[in-house]
Formats: sequence, C-alpha cells, structure tokens
Amino acid sequence: MKVLRLLFLCLLQFSCNSQIAEKINGISFVASRDKVTQAHINPVLNVKANYAAVMPFGFIRNLTASNVVFNTDRQWFGETRSGAKQYSELLHKNGIKVMIKPQIWVWKGEFTGDIQMETEESWQELEKTYEDFILTYAELAQEVNAEIYCIGTELKEFVKNRPEFWIKLIAKVKTVYTGKLTYAANWDEYTRTSFWAELDYIGVDAYFPISDAKNPTKTQMSEGWQKWKIQLKNISKKEGKPILFTEFGYRSMDYTGKKPWLVDRGEMEVNLTAQADATQVVFDEFWKEGWFAGGFIWKWFIHYEKSGGIDDNRFTPQNKPAEDVIRNNYGDY
Repeated sequence: MKVLRLLFLCLLQFSCNSQIAEKINGISFVASRDKVTQAHINPVLNVKANYAAVMPFGFIRNLTASNVVFNTDRQWFGETRSGAKQYSELLHKNGIKVMIKPQIWVWKGEFTGDIQMETEESWQELEKTYEDFILTYAELAQEVNAEIYCIGTELKEFVKNRPEFWIKLIAKVKTVYTGKLTYAANWDEYTRTSFWAELDYIGVDAYFPISDAKNPTKTQMSEGWQKWKIQLKNISKKEGKPILFTEFGYRSMDYTGKKPWLVDRGEMEVNLTAQADATQVVFDEFWKEGWFAGGFIWKWFIHYEKSGGIDDNRFTPQNKPAEDVIRNNYGDY
C-alpha cells in the first residue's frame, strides 16, 4: 500500500509539472558579417537558451524616407536572406528554436518609432516596400520552419497612422507563413497597438523604467516593476494572448533601471552587479506567471570570446555575471 501511495504521488507530481508550459528562453542573435559555425552556437547552448531571434535588416535613409532597402550585397551576411537562412538552419540543427525578426535601421541610428511620412504618396510607397521586406522574410520563415515570425519592431507612428495596412499585411503574411506571429512593440507603445487579436503573442520590448537609483537593490527594482506587471497582465487577459518579451535586458552600468532603452555611447560607469540583479528580478517577477510566454535577451554576439567582458557597459551579458544569472534561470525553466 505504501508503495502504491508513493507511486500515486509521483504520478501526480509528474502530471502537475507536465502542465507547466515551456518558457521561451531566448537570446537575440546579432547579425554578423560572417557565417555562423558550430563554435558560435556552442555558447548559446551553454547558456541553456532554447530559442534565438534571427534578425535580418532593412535600411531607410531617414525618418521621412519611404524606401526600405534590404537583402543587398552591401549588407553584412547575417543581415541578408541567405545569412538569416544559414543562421536559422544551424540553430535548428542544434535543437534551438527560431524567431525570425526582420528589423529596420534608420541612418545614424534614429528611433524607428518616429518614422512618419509627410504625404499620402510617401505612406503608400513605404507600405509597398515594407510589405516586400516583411513578406520576403515570412517566406523564409516558412522555408526554414521558424517557430515564430515577428512582423515588425518598434514602429509606433507607422502602426498608429496606418492601422488598415497592418491588418492587411498580417493577412498576407498568413498566406505564406503558418507558424506563430508577433510584433515587437516598444514598452510605451504596446497598450495602443491595435492588431493583437490577429497575432499569437503580445510582443513587448521590455525597457520599462524601474528605478532612478544609481545602484538599485533587487527590492527597489521589484517594486518598480509592479505597476508595469499589472498593466501587462491586464492586457494579456483582455486580449486573451500571452505576453512575450521580444527583447529584454539591461546595460551593465550605473542607473541601469532608470532608462533601460539607452543605446548612446555615454561613458557611464560599469556596474556588473546592477545588470545581473536587474536581470534576476525579471526572472523572479515573470517566469512563473502563466500569462507570460518568455523572452529574448538583448543582445548576443556570435563572436563570444570578443564580446562583453568586465569592462563593458553595454547590453550584452556575455562574459559578465549576468550571463550566469541567465544560465541558471534558463536551466530552471
């Protein structure tokens, strides 16, 4: 009888664990001028990631330019269709799932959310070239059996001003790609994005301000998350879709939680502990939530040995304490 009781308890525990959905434990795999080799994939396996975002790029001249230029021989290999295919295939060969996430780069690094046309004619041209860009990579996503496809990243004004275009674009994407869909809305944009009903995940680039402190404690950062967490949970419930952090992460610097979106080259003091603690707080707050699907760390370079390090104040967690935080948590989920 005792043996049967223990067997029942074990089966019950197994049943409960099997109902916990696997989290998307992703890294944002930065495009390079080089092809990817197994040596570049091994560190991704070592950090226990089960997903990678592959990010081909399109370029526009300025915030009012209407022509998206992409897949040219002047781009780095990883930014092109051939590069995204090669990256995806080798990641898949290693059992790592893929999100294809084509992105726009504006000359001089201006914010894509501010892209806005000055005439109806320009809007129509932008729509045409952007559609070509997105459908090209939707076809690739289908070809390589990518698990997720992201139809855009941080395009607030474009989304706000041309809502009908986006509905039509999503319908066209669905004719060529049969996997899961998302859009990567900026942290201050996602509550106003109008087409979540058409997608599978509410994608959020999670650069929420959580603390003004120079060297914030985990408690301070956890408290700073609460209002945003409630908002995220509420929109997930309203839309009936899980939240996916299409990007999340912190720079290894002082004031890391104040303006996490900063990408300037400012000489802010390196603070490795702040980055590691802020990353741990994200896991503590979100990874156990049933309405939360997971996320993609920003960002991960293919040349691991040359990336990050203890003197680096940029986003990558590579060769920093934050990498251990990610490995430990990805290993647990």
